[in-house]
Amino acid sequence: MDYSFADRISSLQPSVIREILKFSSVPGMISFAAGNPAPEAFPTEQLAKISAEIYKERPIDALQYSVTEGYTPLRNALKSRYSYLLGGGDELIITSGAQQVMHLATKSLCNEGDVIICEKPSFIGSLNAFRSFNAKLVGVELERDGMNIEMLEAALKENPNAKFIYVIPNFQNPAGICTSLEKRKAIYQLAKQYGVMILEDNPYGDTRFEGEEIPSIKSFDEDGIVIYAGSFSKVISPGLRVGYAIAPAPVIAKMTVCKQISDVHTSIYSQLLVHEFLTGGQFEQHLLSIKEIYRKKCGLMCSLFEEKLSPYVTFEKPQGGLFIWCTLPDGIDMMSFCKAAVERNVAVVPGSAFLTDESQPCNSFRTNFSTPTDEQIVNGVDILSKLLSEIAK
Repeated sequence: MDYSFADRISSLQPSVIREILKFSSVPGMISFAAGNPAPEAFPTEQLAKISAEIYKERPIDALQYSVTEGYTPLRNALKSRYSYLLGGGDELIITSGAQQVMHLATKSLCNEGDVIICEKPSFIGSLNAFRSFNAKLVGVELERDGMNIEMLEAALKENPNAKFIYVIPNFQNPAGICTSLEKRKAIYQLAKQYGVMILEDNPYGDTRFEGEEIPSIKSFDEDGIVIYAGSFSKVISPGLRVGYAIAPAPVIAKMTVCKQISDVHTSIYSQLLVHEFLTGGQFEQHLLSIKEIYRKKCGLMCSLFEEKLSPYVTFEKPQGGLFIWCTLPDGIDMMSFCKAAVERNVAVVPGSAFLTDESQPCNSFRTNFSTPTDEQIVNGVDILSKLLSEIAK
């Protein structure tokens, strides 16, 4: 049969990251391409105990339908924990991971052809969510401290039908950088001036293992123009699929209707698990534990990069998150390098996958330090070092 697909879907391609992750099953493959939490970071014993208690004491609550907005005790706990993000007109909805926030926000706000302004590079999962609604993506160069503000204003002037600015201010995926407080305020003021919203994606904020916290853009939203996306995927479990959005009540109301059409509600069993773990007195100690894991793993990878890749690769050491963004010199072709690395059983993600226009030149690639073991990090960097030395010759 000749299948005819919807116009908005026909041009979508599989995620480059998901395709690369298929190589993870190849025997001996060292994956620096994933974005998974470290296996040792999962609170397996605590969740097993909570799960047993749930099914012993309240099994029907875990197995029955629930409300679309989310489990009320979890919503209340999040409102209390993040009260500094909630303005007088804000509400909160529980979602199936932060990825669903991208989908629901775009579905609620954008018509086909509307513009979404994104950091360049930016997270491919969000870019594909935006593309699925036939939004036009406009990339703004990312500097060491966030978006180039002059370029952002130029993009806003040139695109009067822009609906929102998408930013990942903490340990950006893929670049690993943090947007400075000065630039966060500048982004907010420009959004206010040009009448667009901001979609602030913060899945990595709780992983900070160095440096000082920087206030969220949402924390100084006095005009009801910021949608804040949070997630427990990186700090409890991605498999539970529990995220949340904080936004002006009218926006949350529309997102709720869209979610009813999409999946009715996020897994109530997962919400019960997250609520009990969040409020049971173990969460803060758990955060300290995972921060220490990532501090050590990031330090190991960065020290090896400095020792063995520095003649060929430049990078910024992140203060949190899961990723290191590496840039090759002009004389080395990035795609050829990535393909050769996979052939030698080390997978990295081509930087072009994170661009709003993948055909644009890019000489960077993304690595991940949370997923591989320490031994794999050491061996993988050795392989990349030898490969780059051979290419350079």
